[in-house]
Amino acid sequence: MADQMAERNASSAFLERKLEADGFTIRYLEAGPQSGGAHALICMHGAGGLRLSRMHEILARTWRVIAFETPGFGTSKANERSRDMAELAGSLCAAVAALGITAYNLMGTSFGGKLATYMALQEGEKLQSLILISPAVFRPAERPPMATPEDRHKLMHAHPERFPVTLSNPEVDSKQETLVRRLIGPPRDPALEEKLPGLSVPTLVVFGTEDRLTPPEMARCYRQHYGNAHLMLIYDAAHRVDLDRPEAVAEVVGDFLARKERFLVSEQSGVIHP
Repeated sequence: MADQMAERNASSAFLERKLEADGFTIRYLEAGPQSGGAHALICMHGAGGLRLSRMHEILARTWRVIAFETPGFGTSKANERSRDMAELAGSLCAAVAALGITAYNLMGTSFGGKLATYMALQEGEKLQSLILISPAVFRPAERPPMATPEDRHKLMHAHPERFPVTLSNPEVDSKQETLVRRLIGPPRDPALEEKLPGLSVPTLVVFGTEDRLTPPEMARCYRQHYGNAHLMLIYDAAHRVDLDRPEAVAEVVGDFLARKERFLVSEQSGVIHP
């Protein structure tokens, strides 16, 4: 199956490790040069759990890519301890510190985009850049129907027929969904929005033009509230933009990591075409 093969091929270049931080045993996948420092890219996954794509593989050719599994996801124990997103972010910041990393770039996808934003607010000058992929910081008041795995699958991809529905573990899914519902917060969070203008770290916000879960119309919220946001739309991609268009996303993210505000587009929004 295409998406399973894409993720398996990407993950083959990554080594699986675990660490202890803030009372949690945290699993992570790592690949790329071990130079550390500002060449580290820390990745936070979405509500579906830790998954890699060809985008991660491409970025790991240049950057030290470390993808954490958030406590309460995958085969880890249910996380009933983290009371809110800020507290969960503190645990992940402790995990980064446990690796001895003092300066790094941070990328979050969907649910992980909101988690990464809370981490950025706590990490301050440690962050070199912040990359948000299909982020769920701002969300529509109503979301499309996701009653079945097929509904969910159609929302994930611009061309779902290219990515057959994959089987998952119902117990793991239920555990993760319970945690996400408890921590994700409202579609608009005034308390969080008050803090965002002070977030001066260079921030890249990436949307797929066909995303109906976190639609690109929400991009104006990031431009309005984040202190230093740059927007990019990826053509012919939906919520799993890194699977739909991995090379395009890797090109944009890689250039932003290398050049920050001087990357391939200006502060004006842009669209990457095939």
